[in-house]
Amino acid sequence: MPGRGCLAWTHVIDSAPALPRSGPAAAAPDRPPTLLLAAASAVTAANVYLSQPLLGAAAHSLHTAPAELGAVPTATQLGYAAGIALLVPAGDCADRRRLICALGAASALALAACALAPGTGWLVAAGFLLGLVSPVPQLVAPLAVALAGGQRAGRTVGLVQTGLLVGVLGARAYSGALAAAAGWRTVFWCSCGLTVLLTLVLRRALPALPPTGGIRYRAALASLPRLFADQPLVRRVTLSGALVGVSFGAFWTALTFLLDQHYRFGSTVVGLFGLVAAASALLSPAAGRLADALGARRGPAVLVAAVLAGWALLLAGGTSLGWLTAGVVLLDVATWSNQVACQGALFTLDPGAHSRLNTCYFTLRFAGIAVGSTLGSIAWATGGWPAVTAVGATATAGALLLTLRRTA
Repeated sequence: MPGRGCLAWTHVIDSAPALPRSGPAAAAPDRPPTLLLAAASAVTAANVYLSQPLLGAAAHSLHTAPAELGAVPTATQLGYAAGIALLVPAGDCADRRRLICALGAASALALAACALAPGTGWLVAAGFLLGLVSPVPQLVAPLAVALAGGQRAGRTVGLVQTGLLVGVLGARAYSGALAAAAGWRTVFWCSCGLTVLLTLVLRRALPALPPTGGIRYRAALASLPRLFADQPLVRRVTLSGALVGVSFGAFWTALTFLLDQHYRFGSTVVGLFGLVAAASALLSPAAGRLADALGARRGPAVLVAAVLAGWALLLAGGTSLGWLTAGVVLLDVATWSNQVACQGALFTLDPGAHSRLNTCYFTLRFAGIAVGSTLGSIAWATGGWPAVTAVGATATAGALLLTLRRTA
């Protein structure tokens, strides 16, 4: 089914005439809608992370083991990676307003499918489809940079990522609380309605957004391996980002099991626990300024080292709630700040390829998160929290070594 959808996207995008390259200001409104684009990132990113606090409640409702439902966030992240790989390159060759609104409508349908899921298999499949049509944040970040005239890319990305993080953290909080009050299916229905509302607002508020370069969809896809192979900066940033993604996925999937099975917290507390990392959202603009100041190598390296320090604190978190809280804050802030630094580094390259550069980065990033979600579930089942921290710390150490290399 995804294959037929991709063929349809190819036909629609390739049927549009190739336009000559125009400067960012040509399509920009007088006042770049950065805050609106941040809100779009918030809502669509929240959709991807809804299922994590719901694993226990959904497992009880569907009469299955919580560990089996670990496949749901894994499938959603794999779908997200596939959507980034197949759809985000279209941002360089199609009207971006139409593309973003079409993905919003498709996301609403996928959320309705999640709400109607009669069993684990359906929920896994619907989660994959939800991830597939949810890469809107990866489209709006380069769009915000373009509408801002390409100036201070790190700061602009940081502002948009603030919205993304509000969505991620808000999803964990409201998803757990609403599931406890009204059931896990209600969470998906409410998100479906919010996504429809966002899509209508974007359709009305955004200007027509022609592509930034004269390239067609098939050519954009075909250029991705060349972008990766020809640019050492792209290889270093994307591969280290994938390893940090493994760390991140292992942590947040296994944290649900730790809080539920060891600390005996319900879904409400599991969801609210994500708010201890709210500093990530507040510090994203600062991370963008740091990325602009330190450059493409030192900024990511400093922040990956901070992720590794977070895992050192989390090792003691298996028996101490205080250490766990401190580790969550440091790991989450450093992980998201590193993402801002990595995007800022990539956006110093050709503006006409920003959507494809984002594709390279986030395809590997979310593939890494999906792998990390699986490894985190396996590590928890076989060795408990110490095994989870070993997986996360090893992946992060690999990312740090890669970031420090002169070539990659």
